[in-house]
Amino acid sequence: MKDPKSARRFVKPYRIVDGRGFRLTDHAPADTGRLESHQEKKAKEQLENGLELLADYQRMLYAQDRWSLLLIFQAMDAAGKDGTIKHVMSGVDPHGVQVYSFKAPSDEELDHDYLWRCARNLPERGRIGIFNRSYYEEVLIVRVHAEILARQKLPPSMITGKLWEERYEDIRNFERYLSRQGVVIRKFFLHVSNAEQKRRFQARLDEPEKNWKFSERDVAERRSWDDYQHAYEDAIRATATKHAPWYVIPADHKWFTRLAVAAAIVDTLASLELHYPVIDAARRKALEAARRELLRS
Repeated sequence: MKDPKSARRFVKPYRIVDGRGFRLTDHAPADTGRLESHQEKKAKEQLENGLELLADYQRMLYAQDRWSLLLIFQAMDAAGKDGTIKHVMSGVDPHGVQVYSFKAPSDEELDHDYLWRCARNLPERGRIGIFNRSYYEEVLIVRVHAEILARQKLPPSMITGKLWEERYEDIRNFERYLSRQGVVIRKFFLHVSNAEQKRRFQARLDEPEKNWKFSERDVAERRSWDDYQHAYEDAIRATATKHAPWYVIPADHKWFTRLAVAAAIVDTLASLELHYPVIDAARRKALEAARRELLRS
């Protein structure tokens, strides 16, 4: 990934801007694009180049203070969200990044609409905001587990057969509104296979240093694998738009996942035509005066 154009070409196959006809089975979790498994070293070199570009763009984003970038990460357990976020954002100035991990809603959050807790944590202008899970949980885990919906205190008349379609509509409208305010939205589904998830869970049990990552709930959730796949497919199909596209990123090979995510972010930031603020004549004159004063001190 030497430049933004190569980043765009690299990530284009994984970008979904129109969900009509989308099928999750058309996307292979073990795909590595044009890179073979023995080219992992080459991929890491490309990732380093991409991270340098990302750092440059992030500085301009911060200095320009016009746009904000919201990156949403969704995935099945053990797909590698945390590691991907950590590696891809490793070279970015932490002052310009805000990361929020959304867990089960608190009592306070349940007393508000389901978008509230995410809306109050949106990134400021000039910053990159990362949502590790998001309001999409409301059409994923809540759809798979009806008992969660029962705890959300909705008036009974609001729970109809059109509930999920209404939530998709709410999300589309919310994202459209944000895009009109200068919030650039990019959504990532890290697509891991059932077999690879099982292997990673097994590693968490077999390797003592990974035991802390394992939860008995992980195994229980695997029983709902097919339900989750259908929920993700429907959500992506209903909410993929040009202004808030989904990226269905193959996640069986972590080295490729990180490269693809970095390429998508570089491509996005490059499209904003970012630049450092232009200094006008009055400001330049003031800076020169400050320079002379500094030299005299």
